Amino acid sequence: MAVIHRTTLTPTKLELLASWLPRQAWYAGTGRAPELEKAGGFRLDDPRGEVGIEFMVAVDTSDGGPVSYHVPLTYRGAPLEGADHALIGTAEHGVLGRRWIYDGTRDPVLVAQLLALLLGRAEPQAQSVSDTPDPSVVSSYTGAVVSPSVTSADVADGPHGTDVVVETEGGSVAIRVIRVLDPGRDDSGAHLGHVTAGWRLPDDGDVRGRFVVVGDQ
Repeated sequence: MAVIHRTTLTPTKLELLASWLPRQAWYAGTGRAPELEKAGGFRLDDPRGEVGIEFMVAVDTSDGGPVSYHVPLTYRGAPLEGADHALIGTAEHGVLGRRWIYDGTRDPVLVAQLLALLLGRAEPQAQSVSDTPDPSVVSSYTGAVVSPSVTSADVADGPHGTDVVVETEGGSVAIRVIRVLDPGRDDSGAHLGHVTAGWRLPDDGDVRGRFVVVGDQ
């Protein structure tokens, strides 16, 4: 199980995201620097205990109405080979030392564990508490039977999110990571699977919505 350390991270994750977010194809801002607040999310465990996996919600209040961004992150103790394009930045952890922080949609460990979550083989964990499952995170998958063993993944960003086509030994799964969360959207019958979780809005309190959906492939 992942251990959550009560310590410092310099620069903070929100500081790194403030410079990274505006460069993304799905960023909804209008030019002002984002003003971010951590607003929720959850974690998954790396079976080998080497990579931190977090699905973070960061709410931007810079343009008036809040925009809720979903940013899957991985934390590594050394650079991920061939993933310079996915590096969000590095930070000094008060206990673990230097950490390399990546856009998790490009990290094979996160992709494999996200597929495992959809297939019911991984248990979501609380974002800020060690060794504590988070039953509020709900996942389902009704598509064709596939192997949990990932052989490759094709990743592409667009204006509506990040599409990850995961190839396994038993077939492929088309996963869309929703980047701008919408608590009012109801598409429960339109997909082959989903991950639904909660987060907080500055004025409206706790809300829920789709973080991930699975389409036909």
